[in-house]
Amino acid sequence: MNAVVLAILVMVTLSLARVPVVFALIVAALGGGLYAGLPLETVLSAFNDGLGGGATVALSYAVLGAFAVALSRSGITQWLSHRAVGKLALDGSGPSRRSVILGLLGCLLLAAISSQNLIPVHIAFIPILVPPLLGLMNRLKLDRRAVACVITFGVTAPYMLLPVGFGAIFLNDILLSNVNASGAAYGLEVQASQVPLAMAIPIGGMALGLLTAVFFSYRRQRHYEDLPYVGESPADEHHAAASAGGLALWQKLLLVVALVGTVLVQLYTDSMVLGGLFGFAVLALTGVFRWHEQDSVFTEGMRMMALVGFIMIAAAGFASVMQATGAVDSLVGSSTALIGDHKGLAALIMLLVGLFITMGIGSSFSTIPIIASLYVPLALNFGFSPLATIALVGTAAALGDAGSPASDSTLGPTAGLNADGQHDHIWDSVVPTFLHYNVPLLVFGWIAAMTL
Repeated sequence: MNAVVLAILVMVTLSLARVPVVFALIVAALGGGLYAGLPLETVLSAFNDGLGGGATVALSYAVLGAFAVALSRSGITQWLSHRAVGKLALDGSGPSRRSVILGLLGCLLLAAISSQNLIPVHIAFIPILVPPLLGLMNRLKLDRRAVACVITFGVTAPYMLLPVGFGAIFLNDILLSNVNASGAAYGLEVQASQVPLAMAIPIGGMALGLLTAVFFSYRRQRHYEDLPYVGESPADEHHAAASAGGLALWQKLLLVVALVGTVLVQLYTDSMVLGGLFGFAVLALTGVFRWHEQDSVFTEGMRMMALVGFIMIAAAGFASVMQATGAVDSLVGSSTALIGDHKGLAALIMLLVGLFITMGIGSSFSTIPIIASLYVPLALNFGFSPLATIALVGTAAALGDAGSPASDSTLGPTAGLNADGQHDHIWDSVVPTFLHYNVPLLVFGWIAAMTL
């Protein structure tokens, strides 16, 4: 068995067995590295070298968590949530429960899509926007697995289809450039306008998965307790909500400055850390929490994001070990020996190999340079059209982004939905998004390859 395949299977099996994801990643990295024949010292060295790759994102999440808790201390988020509950009259005199749920999910979807292009903050909005809405979701008895599917679709599908924001990087700078570079010797030259067309069918499969999740799989009511954020007592929450209405006008203006400034600083500096620090600093000046409480507020926020941060750090080490084994290239190369002359089988195997590679690396952006050099010549030799070749490479890279325990497209929703400790990362984020997005991507990606 290929070392990458073995490591992925170990990671997924342990995670599904409710073994902590960080532990599963470390064990899988050790197992995959040793199975590939690397000495233990080399495996540990590669793992340690890779840890730094996830440190920046982990620190970003920790700072954003601190900003989210500081914002919660102001009481404005709880106050707005309570006002929304009152206005909606969820006792039966207001709009129907289903209408409110669809409206809420629609707003979250628009926010997620905007985070990839209009305001390209990626997943930074989740720990700020989602936790204050948990109370409303509880009143609606909304299944948070549906929310996870909505957010994951919003942060993955746009960059695979729309050539703006992160989509411009994925579609033009990475996918288009690598396909053209790998196909130059074969006379292949793809235009930028063709890439979204090639990805339309696979993304259509993801859209079908989204509708299935919202209207069928997770339509039923699910009960949650009204619990405070991790590290926050119920008394703190109710006190904050009660005191929010008494904030002075200048304090409310500074709250707006903190929210808007956090986004603007991140966009200007391309740093989530600086954006979160700016927002926290402004909130400290409002006086919504005592000056000597800054350390405890910051620590509470970091504690809330600790799991996500450590998973991202461990995932970077895991990916480093997988690349050090050299098994990623051999996985792509050896898979061609299984194909023979079957065009349909060739498309299926290429997609499945892409799924394993992306789940191991955790990023579709990093997968394309690895597979394009082999996939493009292979696809052209089998007679796939330029559009079909783009669909194969793009879908193979995208597979595994949703549904991976170590991907930010699943860690992001968990960071927001688990703020009160009632949303399991594996069974409530990873498994639902894997079933509703990776399975349709496999099917519709294969259809695109065979029909375009």
